Amino acid sequence: MSFTVLIPARLASTRLPNKPLADIAGVPMVVRVAQRVLSIQATKPRVVVAADSAEIVAACQAHGVDAVLTRADHPSGSDRLAEACALLSLADNEVVVNVQGDEPLIDPALVSAVATLLQKTPLAQMSTAAHAIDSVADFHNPNVVKVVLDAHNMGLYFSRAPIAYPRDTPDHLPHPAPLRHIGIYGYRVGFLRQFPLLAQAPLEVTESLEQLRALWHGYRIAVHITDQAPGAGVDTPEDLARVRQHFATVASLT
Repeated sequence: MSFTVLIPARLASTRLPNKPLADIAGVPMVVRVAQRVLSIQATKPRVVVAADSAEIVAACQAHGVDAVLTRADHPSGSDRLAEACALLSLADNEVVVNVQGDEPLIDPALVSAVATLLQKTPLAQMSTAAHAIDSVADFHNPNVVKVVLDAHNMGLYFSRAPIAYPRDTPDHLPHPAPLRHIGIYGYRVGFLRQFPLLAQAPLEVTESLEQLRALWHGYRIAVHITDQAPGAGVDTPEDLARVRQHFATVASLT
């Protein structure tokens, strides 16, 4: 079954200005992300960058990557995705996957799995992914978002707190292993059009986690469990240097 991958890209970045256009072995980072997703063999999704700048659109087009120009004043990424769906005339029953424009090492198989899960789960309006946490430090780290599931692998709650909390052994990981949420999302297009119009949830504001808005309003999120930790994103100059080194190493081996 086909699906569309949308890659939102904004020039503004506090820690890394002009991040989508950062050079990685001669190619802008957002193009590297698109190329990575385009390597999916089984489903061959449509891949489109949703940019807030004509400069990003031009850079994508120069490398043969589809891109649309969206408004620069969107308050959230979901608003930008909703506009992109309208610009692309996507039908309400279609599925889109949101891949961040700063993840040039994302696993293409993960993207495909998140889309396929939503297509096969009619009760869910969204899908996402998670993997087991194997470190007590990560379990207690508020920057590592955790998720707990029901018997059908639907998200019950997402939190920055350690959940499920092992009351009797707080210094150890619970069993089964807790799950780290991976920030990739699949959406049904009809729901994505509605999502920015939903009132913010109190839990969403408290935790600073936008996906809690969907749960608070009664929508379901299907969660794909993967054995692989996600490829690290690029947020800082140090991250960018690490990714550049990765591509340089790969190039030297080919």
